Amino acid sequence: MAEVSEITKSEVSEQHDPQSTFDPKSMRKTKPGLKRLVLTISVLFSFVLGPKILILSPRLFLLLLLISTSFPFLRYRFPIAMEISGNLPCTSTVPRNRPPLGSARFHSITISLSLSGYLHRLRIQIFRGPGGLTSRSNEQIGFRNSRMCKSSCPWRCGALSNVDFGGGDDEAVDESLESALGGCSELARGGKVYTVVLVNRDEDVRAVIGKYRHAWISGKVSETAALSRVAEIFVKVFVNGGKEEGSIHGEFMPVGADGKIVLSFNLLNSDPRDGVYDWDFRSVEEILLAPVIDALRPIANISVESQVLYHTPKSSFSYWDDKWSSFIFSTKDLPFFVNSNEWHLDTSIAAGGRSKILHFVVYVPSAKECPLLLQLENGEISKTNGFISPMWGGVTVWNPKGCGKVLRSKHPVIHTVSQQDLQKVIEVFMGQLRQLFGLKSDNHFFGSSGISKLLTSERGFTVWELDVLSRQHACFNLRSCATTLGSLSRLVQSLPRMIIMDEIGKQVAYSLEAAKLTQNNASLGIYDASAVASGQARSLAEDAFFHPSIMSVSYYSFEHCFAVYSPFFLPVAMHVILAALREWRRYKQENNKYLAWKKIEVIKASY
Repeated sequence: MAEVSEITKSEVSEQHDPQSTFDPKSMRKTKPGLKRLVLTISVLFSFVLGPKILILSPRLFLLLLLISTSFPFLRYRFPIAMEISGNLPCTSTVPRNRPPLGSARFHSITISLSLSGYLHRLRIQIFRGPGGLTSRSNEQIGFRNSRMCKSSCPWRCGALSNVDFGGGDDEAVDESLESALGGCSELARGGKVYTVVLVNRDEDVRAVIGKYRHAWISGKVSETAALSRVAEIFVKVFVNGGKEEGSIHGEFMPVGADGKIVLSFNLLNSDPRDGVYDWDFRSVEEILLAPVIDALRPIANISVESQVLYHTPKSSFSYWDDKWSSFIFSTKDLPFFVNSNEWHLDTSIAAGGRSKILHFVVYVPSAKECPLLLQLENGEISKTNGFISPMWGGVTVWNPKGCGKVLRSKHPVIHTVSQQDLQKVIEVFMGQLRQLFGLKSDNHFFGSSGISKLLTSERGFTVWELDVLSRQHACFNLRSCATTLGSLSRLVQSLPRMIIMDEIGKQVAYSLEAAKLTQNNASLGIYDASAVASGQARSLAEDAFFHPSIMSVSYYSFEHCFAVYSPFFLPVAMHVILAALREWRRYKQENNKYLAWKKIEVIKASY
């Protein structure tokens, strides 16, 4: 019994001994630290928040630079098109269906005709009549009588009384009006004056629109018809250019974004085995094209190129017609006439970039389909035997004399197009060029109040037509400038990582200055200078938008950035996540050990 009691005391003494109850594998006496856990979790959060910080880092860096050094180019990150949205013509108060006329005056002169309240009624007819001008425009209407020669307009007394309006020589009448009223077409402040002379004669009514800024109506006309006729000439001819509607749909003019046009003239030999045709184009270019290029210089910088191609058949088919004794191709075949696969109308390197290329093609048919004529929808044969393709150019079919009787040969004879035939072809091309610019190719204007004859100019475009083209070109350029700058503003705001260079900011500033200059010139009626300034505004806006630094960033999307950097960051991020999980598991195990030891200590303290 004594032996048993001794064993019991030793067991009790071992239970009260702290070293006998402590297990180092399942217990610990100190609380586990948080340093390793905090460090691991901070590394994990840095990887989670890293992409967001990477995206915002350029913006934060620019903000620090703005605060410290105030770099001037940072101001161009803000909206850059808002400044011109309410200040340019064609963008705010001017209706979209007609370009602004700017500062101009309408003068109506009556000879041997007395009309009561003529000025007031004409003003109402122009502003409130069908298709009239808007009351917000800056046009002004002046009235002059042939006996009222003492006025601000310097024209000689009695000069119009000596003009023979019924002589039949319209060119002489037009030159006489320019000699008498030439000083009135340009106001002291730069505006333009458009004059209509109304002559009361005992003959049929006829209206003629000259090649300057004058028109005349002669004959026995009633008061109501005179008002309607004069208002129609003012609004639909001098303002709208003789078009039915003055609306602008898209790029109405074939002018490149850099203000350049390349006229590419091509002579196509369909089958050289029937004969090879060449031309002396340089002589025609110096005589016929040089005046046209000089007239359109304020609107576009035009360059001319020419070439001769061989083996260039057309894509469409033609058929023989006994009535016309010719091969016929109709208007429904025109979309398939141009053979893009065989017609290599490549131009030189000068036509690259953003220039607009207009192709003018002289097509020489082969002997098996010659003569080749174009039949219109009404069944008649086209007088020009050609057609145009908007924004592309025009095609003219030229049938050489006796082409259907030519025999094929291995050594074809080389022919040169005569100067007379070449001049006729160039005249057709000039009519097509006028159509491409939105003007009429014939010499008559068919209005609601009657038919008016249009005099032509040796430069291809009359003075009042150049005014119309300059106004429309300036209006379109300003719209394009505002659209481009607005797109640039939205692009910059959508890409916060983009750093705007100082060069882009200068281009935007110069574009706005050119747009403002366009507005000032238009308000003064200086249409040619307004067209030049508007072209500069559009070109500078395009240069800013297509700057290489912007183009490189605009195509560098976030998905591309993720695809590039994910192979580098994903493996490291996986190890960091696994390390954080492992550290969290270790912390929980060590904390459980500490709690187990703490529990035993509490039990011991209770005995």
